[in-house]
Amino acid sequence: MSILLALDASSSACSAALLRRRPGADDELLSRFALTPREHTRRLLPMVDEVLAEAGVAPAELDAIAYGHGPGSFTGLRIAAGAAQGLAYGLDRPLVGVSTLAALALGAHRRHHFRWLVTALDARMGEIYVAAWQCAGGRPERLLDEAVMAPERLRLPAGHDDHDWVGVGSGWTLLERMPAEVQAGLGQHLPEVEADAADMALLAMQEFEDGGGQPAHLAQPVYLRNEVAWKNAR
Repeated sequence: MSILLALDASSSACSAALLRRRPGADDELLSRFALTPREHTRRLLPMVDEVLAEAGVAPAELDAIAYGHGPGSFTGLRIAAGAAQGLAYGLDRPLVGVSTLAALALGAHRRHHFRWLVTALDARMGEIYVAAWQCAGGRPERLLDEAVMAPERLRLPAGHDDHDWVGVGSGWTLLERMPAEVQAGLGQHLPEVEADAADMALLAMQEFEDGGGQPAHLAQPVYLRNEVAWKNAR
């Protein structure tokens, strides 16, 4: 049996989830989710306490800790990474960082059975964080690498023009700035959807069972804008 705790504060939503997986049995997934702008510091750890209590799990019984490592709100990412790191240090458990964009894709696939997804988040400064996915077998396969860009630069993955794409995430509030071919290739868009720790728990458990995870001191949020700045400076 494996028990994993996931937490996320990468957007205006705050969430925590506990996933218990037993061989030969259905997963048990318990979660808390709330739209709490500017209240993540106050709400996140109580959510953790609530899912642990509901599951009847003591912190020492956890096998791994997962967190939304980004991209997303800089402040929220630091809050989640710090909380996850503190728990992992105290319990001597591995940390699993989960992509916010991948979690958005899995969530839309689980809830609506969408297969072809472009997940995008409003990165401020007139840009979006974006990636594209094919979802099959309960796992998103990345077709477009995660990047930060102006909405005008977005292109759908080559060779997949005939698919009915769905846009998910706050970046789709900037739809009117995207190229005409992107708008034409989009069947629908759901800009109100936020990442959820429940989906991160499922992604993280798969990685953990495949041997993934890292020591607590190596945990770092993913700031795509910093990566672009570094590449441009080379």
